[in-house]
Amino acid sequence: MRKFILGILLVCSGFVSAVAQWVPDVLADGYEMRYVDQPDDYAGKVRCTIVRKLSGCASDRGVLYVHGFNDYFFQSEMGDRFVDSCYNFYAVDLRKYGRSIMPGQKMFQVRDMKEYFADIDSALSQMRRDGNKEVVLMGHSTGGLTTSLYMNDNPDTLVKALILNSPFLDWNQSKFQEKFLIPVVRGVARLFPDIAIPQGGGDMYARSLLSGYGGEWHYDTSWKLMESPDVDTGWIRAIDVAQGIIQDDPDIRVPILLMHSDRSVKKGDPESMYSRADAVLDVEDISRYGRRLGPEVTEVTVRGGLHDLVLSRKEVRNPLFEYIFLWLDRHGL
Repeated sequence: MRKFILGILLVCSGFVSAVAQWVPDVLADGYEMRYVDQPDDYAGKVRCTIVRKLSGCASDRGVLYVHGFNDYFFQSEMGDRFVDSCYNFYAVDLRKYGRSIMPGQKMFQVRDMKEYFADIDSALSQMRRDGNKEVVLMGHSTGGLTTSLYMNDNPDTLVKALILNSPFLDWNQSKFQEKFLIPVVRGVARLFPDIAIPQGGGDMYARSLLSGYGGEWHYDTSWKLMESPDVDTGWIRAIDVAQGIIQDDPDIRVPILLMHSDRSVKKGDPESMYSRADAVLDVEDISRYGRRLGPEVTEVTVRGGLHDLVLSRKEVRNPLFEYIFLWLDRHGL
């Protein structure tokens, strides 16, 4: 009897400890977060952060969102729409991004995009513990590249569908840069992964989003910087290797919803174009490579959509969300 009581106490103690890890998130309004420590990498300690908002529908289906570069999860309107439609909503701030940044870390540093698989696995394990039996995986920009790579390597998971929001499937650079310069940088990165590479591009995309500049949204500009920061040769190699896999031999066996704007911002475009086009990637590249990702790809071209489509103007994003839920319903999810 004494051993039985002790066992109950230990189980209860472990349960309380696990629950206590969840704390209210900076987004408030029912969002909560917890850190997950991951094994040390080449730069030291790393962690990811799981954010969740549970549905009141006693649902056993969930959505897991993976953000892009120079980004973190702040799109609470998107999360709320899923929750209101009876999905448990989860997001992961990947290692060295957003909530997960630790003192002294180099923001956004990566040497292999598969480093992020452990962060996705941690979120999926949490979703399984929470009782989710079916998961829709959703990725934006570099998160779209990462989730595509993940599903290409991990066909047997809880994930039953993949939603891609302007995925970064190819470089948006000149032919010279893509065919000659990037391969040279990729080779250099094997020995010297920390050489800084300027990104450029200015702050017009941020201004199109932030409420202080005429946009609709509020976010932490110490986590999502106004101007895209320098990357390094190791980051470029990681992206290029992942894109090569996805372009050359993709085989994603779940239904895919591929979404992108109807046009990209071009050199010489007026400033107003930043509020109704993709200011980051080439939408033709997204379409070209996205259609090849698997046997069942539904492509949606969003007229007037921003790079992050769910942050587009209300008259753009409202019908987009309606279509997403129709698509999920069509696939029994």
